[in-house]
Amino acid sequence: MNWSKEDTILAVIVIGTLMASIDSTIVLLAFPAMTQALHSTIANIIWVILIYMIVVAVFSTQFGRIGDIYGRSKMFNLGFIVFTIASFLCGIAPTVVTLVIFRAVQALGGALIASNSSAIIADTFERHKIGRAYGFTGMSWNIGALLGILLGGIITTYIGYRYIFFINVPIGIVAVILGLKYVKDKNKTNDKLDLPGMVALGAAIALISYAGINYASIGLTSSNVLMLILGIIAIFIFIIIDRKIKVPTINFTMFKNKIFRNALMASLFQGLGFMGVTFLLIMYLQGVRGYSPLDAALVLFPGYLVSGILAPYMGRYSDKFGAKFISTIGIVFMALGVLFYLLVLGVTTPIYYVVIGTIITGFVGAMFWPANNSAVMANVQGQLRGAASGSLRLFGSLGLIGSFIIAFVAAALAVPRYLAFEIFAGTSKVIGGIGKGFVAGMHMAFIALIAMLIIAAIFSFAIGEENRKEEFKNTEEKSVKD
Repeated sequence: MNWSKEDTILAVIVIGTLMASIDSTIVLLAFPAMTQALHSTIANIIWVILIYMIVVAVFSTQFGRIGDIYGRSKMFNLGFIVFTIASFLCGIAPTVVTLVIFRAVQALGGALIASNSSAIIADTFERHKIGRAYGFTGMSWNIGALLGILLGGIITTYIGYRYIFFINVPIGIVAVILGLKYVKDKNKTNDKLDLPGMVALGAAIALISYAGINYASIGLTSSNVLMLILGIIAIFIFIIIDRKIKVPTINFTMFKNKIFRNALMASLFQGLGFMGVTFLLIMYLQGVRGYSPLDAALVLFPGYLVSGILAPYMGRYSDKFGAKFISTIGIVFMALGVLFYLLVLGVTTPIYYVVIGTIITGFVGAMFWPANNSAVMANVQGQLRGAASGSLRLFGSLGLIGSFIIAFVAAALAVPRYLAFEIFAGTSKVIGGIGKGFVAGMHMAFIALIAMLIIAAIFSFAIGEENRKEEFKNTEEKSVKD
């Protein structure tokens, strides 16, 4: 098969997805080393991952909208530059405070990449081929998550934790060179930025996200209740602003499209139900079973492997048959995997049961993400693809944060919150009869996560039928009948 310009663009997108994915997990196994080297505590070091989650959630929609106006390729390549420089700064950070600040900057670069990458794929490939493209990005995400865990353990153990950030620098330089040469803009608008709306939306997401994470960290306090209330008020302010402005931050006409609307909601609830399982399994393997962070990562290896291998094929099937059944079946596999954990996991359960569960849940990454992403991006007009891509990342990020909160609140019902964070970081484990209580709390969380996945499956099935071989002319009137 001849290598085309489109394949080169896809390769650059895959590299960006791979880098972002690696950095979503590579820090997990470095918490003990960072805590010791920076003379900090787990309660502070945990913000190295939390700040990344919040920043990506806050800026996803805004950066997608900016890409629509000023050019997706410009924002995408800028994201690579920011991400690469920030990775170097993270590597040399002398204190935990500076490390968290540089991780926030790194997340800004990651948000620029993620918010525009899906739109660039939709610009580059014909509608009936984008599922295959998203299949490769899904594969790179799963492989990156796996590599992040494995590389985090190996690099931290044998070289030093700072190199988990330095590893991004040469990869980022190559990606910037390729991106500047090959990734060009095809669709831009002449609209102006909705700065008041962006500020209101950003404040709402930041306040609500921080309130939830703060609640998971220390419990219910007057400060996180206040932040939640202010966040809700900011949402109403955002809606008032965007109803009056000609070119809003979020073009709500996109939500008239049934496929787009249901696919976004499926992404939100799938995120709520999926990542919490990973968090809880890490805590179970390290805290209850006494596994090292690297050994725990190796137990989770089969699920990532299944996702990475199958994702391109499933993306191709979604092009042929539509996203509805592929994505829904993926979520069903995920729910069955969590149900399996609920039924069999105990304090002394054979570890190969966990491996079986990861294989079952691995199908969700292979089937859901490529199909669902292609459903979103194949059903919006070119000039709105940046906003749609940002919205997709926003909903997924909110699901990730919500899933984190569910997992840690459940763990805190059985053990003190500080111990839950230490277990997650791999620096402590439960002793005596506490393990049974922790497993009981984990089971309660699994029930909540299954409920989230059932809702996700309903939205995914409600996507309805697609015909991607037809030319896309008008999102609201032509691509789908509401």
